[in-house]
Formats: sequence, C-alpha cells, structure tokens
Amino acid sequence: MPGAVIIGAGPGIGQSVACRFAREGLSLALVSRTRKTVEAVADTVAPFGVKVVPLTADSADETALRRALDTAADELGTPEIVVYNAAVIRSDRPDELSLRAHMDAWAVNVLGALVAATNTLPAMARRGSGSFIVTGGMPEPKPQYTSLSLGKAGVRTLVEILDMEYGPSGIHVASVTVAGAVAPGTDFDPDDIAEQYWRLHGQPRGEWQRELLHAGPAGS
Repeated sequence: MPGAVIIGAGPGIGQSVACRFAREGLSLALVSRTRKTVEAVADTVAPFGVKVVPLTADSADETALRRALDTAADELGTPEIVVYNAAVIRSDRPDELSLRAHMDAWAVNVLGALVAATNTLPAMARRGSGSFIVTGGMPEPKPQYTSLSLGKAGVRTLVEILDMEYGPSGIHVASVTVAGAVAPGTDFDPDDIAEQYWRLHGQPRGEWQRELLHAGPAGS
C-alpha cells in the first residue's frame, strides 16, 4: 500500500491519525521532535502490522525537516497522504510575547507546513494524486491565544495557496479545523477527529472540501 507521512506524530491527534491510516494498511513515516515521542507512537501503531519509519526533526528546522522527509520518500516512495500536525500551542496575549517568540511560533505553526509542502507536493503532483492535510484550529481568533490565532489564520491562507498551486494537478489540499481542546472521551476525542482526515482523503475530486470543521458531535 502507498504511504502516509505524519509530521507532529505525538500523543493526541497525530497518534490517532497514525492508527487510523494504519487500519487502512498504509505504511507510515512518523516525524516528531524527539525520539522518545516518535518511538512511543510507533509502538502504538505496531499491532496494525504496517511498515513504520520513525524519524526525528524539529518542524522549525528546515534542514532537519527536509532531511526527514527525504528519508521518508527513500523508505516509502512518494507519499499518498501528508499530514502536518505540528504546532506551538500556548496561552499568550498580544503584549506578552517578544518578536522572537512570535517568530519561533510562526516557524512551527505555518512555515513548517510550507516546507513540508514544497518538499512533498511536487512529486505527488507529478504522479497526479494524493492529499496534503493540515491541522487547523481557532475558527475565531482569541486574544488569550494570540500566537496560535495568528498561526492558524496563516495555515488557512497557506491551504488556499497550496490548493490553487497543486489542486489542478490532482492534489487535495485541505485542513481539519479543531474548535476545542483535544482530549479523549470528550467532544474533541482525537480518535473522532482522526476520522475527518480519512474522510477528506477519501473524497472524490468533484466533492473535495478545503476545510472540515470539527466542533463536536453537532459540527463534525
């Protein structure tokens, strides 16, 4: 089966998406910032019996991220699905962070997704199929989450740009916007959210959605 690459493969959405894709028989390249995190997710996926390639890279480090994605392509070939799930999630108000701190958050929340896209989408476009899905959030900006609100607005714009650039070549570029705090057993259970990623990937081209909002049972 073709492979999936999950960047930000940690506990929560990343792990649940990995398990959801593995249930479909997809091999997986998992990218996390630390070896401990990625190996824990790899162990969780192991019972599904698919090939798993655990990789480490900080999404803010362009060289490291590109190296990890190149390794994933060497091991699994051109991916069928790429998920960008990395984010800096913290509470901060407009006057609380330095410019440097905002730039560091932006590097992970937005620019890492751009690096992942430019590293994987050209080959996917040449093949003429595949999905590139970004984890979104903050459907409405909140001053108590300023850096995250800015980042998720940037992600939404990036998805639109990538859709315009690569959609005509057969790539479904989309986001799953999560409208609440992710926690097992709640309306924002990561296993339920993971279904949205598979749903987007399975949509026929004529029915592509660019964004799915997960707002709990009524909005899923």
